Amino acid sequence: MLVLIVRNNSNPQAIDASLLLAAYLGSQGIGHALVASSDLTGPAEQGEVRQLVESGVDMAVVLGGDGTILRTARQIGCSGVPILGINFGRLGFLANASDDGVVAIVAAALAGDVVRERRANLQVDVVCDGERDPWGDDADAAGGLEAPVEGSRSFFALNELAVTQGANGRLIDFSLGVSGSKVADMRGDGVVVATATGSTGYALSAGGPLVAPGFGGLVAVPLAPHTLRSRAIVTAESDVVEVELLDRPEGAYGREAALFVDGERLELPAPARRVYVRRGEQPTILLRYQREGFYEHVSKVFF
Repeated sequence: MLVLIVRNNSNPQAIDASLLLAAYLGSQGIGHALVASSDLTGPAEQGEVRQLVESGVDMAVVLGGDGTILRTARQIGCSGVPILGINFGRLGFLANASDDGVVAIVAAALAGDVVRERRANLQVDVVCDGERDPWGDDADAAGGLEAPVEGSRSFFALNELAVTQGANGRLIDFSLGVSGSKVADMRGDGVVVATATGSTGYALSAGGPLVAPGFGGLVAVPLAPHTLRSRAIVTAESDVVEVELLDRPEGAYGREAALFVDGERLELPAPARRVYVRRGEQPTILLRYQREGFYEHVSKVFF
């Protein structure tokens, strides 16, 4: 058995907890690997965590806050490795409280005395300028939304994709659609497409709804749109949210947008032209220790 320990190196308590946990696992004859949260940036396929996951990790223990959990989930992807978060951060909405100590919490997880939550995640496909769009107007006649992702690049997110203003800080023009049906052309700061897990993050701050964690659909929330008629959209599980970046009539600042997945900016070879967001094929597994009800937790944190 191999346990991956991810710790927030900027938090002394998390560092102490990681050393205590490593000593405990060693005393039980359980293998472990320790990585710092600062090493989790960059593409998942280039990370140490990805290599460890491919070699066979049974559980990831994250000692930090929600940001550390999100970075770990991005590296783990859709491998099915369960994540046990123990809060040593600020909000810690995704993590378990550390009051009982890391050894007791991890021992309970190893014994199976925890709740496994299956959280929907996102597959984000980005088509840049000059690339073939396998789902759009230049797709093959037999293509459509089920076509292979040949002309795009895919990214993982547990919380959300955010399409926002670029470096020039100007408003962006975009078209929002769902599963081939156009909803509206908009101008504003951008749009957030979130999972139920991400509904308590950026999407909530932008005015989106709180969504129970078991919901498998998506939430699309426009950011400061220049209209009085804009509302958040909650989709079905099988829907695909489509965002097309539009050129302005004056042609000066077309598609000057920045894309972020779970707070990390995507480095693209050219400006993004279209973005397709759908539910990932496999859920992310979060482990809950002495589980508090979602609505009880929401009441304490947000009200």
